Amino acid sequence: MVVFAAAIITKSGKPLVSRQFVEMSRIRVEGLLSAFPKLVGTGKQHTYVETDNIRYVFQPMEGLYLLLLTNRQSNILDDLDTLRLLSKIVPEYASPMDEEGVGRSAFELIFAFDEVISMGLKENVRVQQVKQNIEMESTEEKIHKMIIESKIKETREKMREHASKLDRERAEKAKLDRAGGGGGGTGQFVSHLQSTVESAISSSLGTGESDYAPSYRRPTTGLDLGSRDRDDRTSKGGRRGMQLGKGRRGNEFIEALRAEGEVVQEPAAGRAGAAAAAAAAPPGEPVSISIEEKISATLNRDGGIEMLEVQGVVTLQVNAEEASKLVVGLATGANRGFQFKTHPNIDKNLHASEGRLALKDPERPFPVGTALGVLKWRWSSRDDDRLPLIINCWPSASGNETYVNMDYEATEGFDLQGVAIAIPLPSDRQPAVNQCDGDWQWVSRKNVLMWNIDLIDASNRNGALEFVVQSPDADDIFPVDVTFTAASTLCDISIESVEDSSTGAAIKYGCKKALTTGDYQVV
Repeated sequence: MVVFAAAIITKSGKPLVSRQFVEMSRIRVEGLLSAFPKLVGTGKQHTYVETDNIRYVFQPMEGLYLLLLTNRQSNILDDLDTLRLLSKIVPEYASPMDEEGVGRSAFELIFAFDEVISMGLKENVRVQQVKQNIEMESTEEKIHKMIIESKIKETREKMREHASKLDRERAEKAKLDRAGGGGGGTGQFVSHLQSTVESAISSSLGTGESDYAPSYRRPTTGLDLGSRDRDDRTSKGGRRGMQLGKGRRGNEFIEALRAEGEVVQEPAAGRAGAAAAAAAAPPGEPVSISIEEKISATLNRDGGIEMLEVQGVVTLQVNAEEASKLVVGLATGANRGFQFKTHPNIDKNLHASEGRLALKDPERPFPVGTALGVLKWRWSSRDDDRLPLIINCWPSASGNETYVNMDYEATEGFDLQGVAIAIPLPSDRQPAVNQCDGDWQWVSRKNVLMWNIDLIDASNRNGALEFVVQSPDADDIFPVDVTFTAASTLCDISIESVEDSSTGAAIKYGCKKALTTGDYQVV
């Protein structure tokens, strides 16, 4: 089969989009397309018409025609199969199906035609694969964006910590003012405030070890700390000292974060924000340690595993100068197949022989206020017994509908939070959900059915979803994307102790452990 061109034209023969796959002049293509309406008889049902040299294979689409130009020797069944695939793809990009909609999506349609037909021959692709190729999704881009989000989040946490510290300083200053010992000035305090913000941002964004760490602009906090406001205040009423303790609630940092759309909980508020704050390592401890792991997996539709990869890191941050010389003791299990790698400044021999993390030079302190990844690991396998969550899919096509039964199985020992299963659907019509363990949501803008389970623990290790979608092709609901978090990791590792490297005295520390998902899909 050789396809000369694929085009979308009006009922009168006006070409809206045309893509040629062989050498043909523009005049010849326009002539063939304009002649087509005269060849189609009225009141007759056709799928193709022929001339001496050209076969027109077509399908009406509302007020337009989707048209293939082929030679007369091509296989008509292959021609119809190609036409049917294109008829599924065109509505994905041209909405509404009229001249304006097609013209607005002309380039996307041309790219889609190129994915389906190459050098005049049909490629073995599905609608979902065409959409993925055009969107050009990249794992590296996803990792890059996740790193940016994590660094921004870390910066905001540091800003909140410094905001609390400055609140305490202002409260102490207010006591001194009431006792007659005022002093300092607005300019000195604002200068200290600005330098504190800059140090928080530089410490959290300037020390990342990722190959994809971006350059970062200092965010606008909503505070103008420049000299213009100070000059304005001076010209309007003379230079005035800061007025503390007069009933102002909150502080400038929290107000600025709220102005940016951030949800900020007051220290006294006992709502859901307390749970999120509790998940982080206590900021008041001299040492903060986080054990973070990311899991990526590709599952087939029967629940079998095609790829499993785990990457983890132990991050250490010293918050007090007196705790900067330390040794971290680790408690680890067998961890068969895990590959560990220490930071270049960490003593590898000490870690290998005793499972302890310390600098090569015992007299050298850890940097204060800087998060440092001291230990990393990687593990890959095809053993589905280690998967925290397995998804089984049972699609069954019947006529123009597909009946989908989907269930999950969670592994013992993992309590999963915020489980979200995104199922792409080919139709822009809402699916009929007959059964759902958890919550479901139809995101019409993206044609995605979201299956959400807030928490999977011992009470609901298994669950099911059953729905019906308007599609004759069961392959259209794949790939299914899965995301979740957990407070335990696949790597059997924990913090046993933190001690002073000189005296051996115990050092107080806070530790958090988290498991997140990377590319976790059912294909």
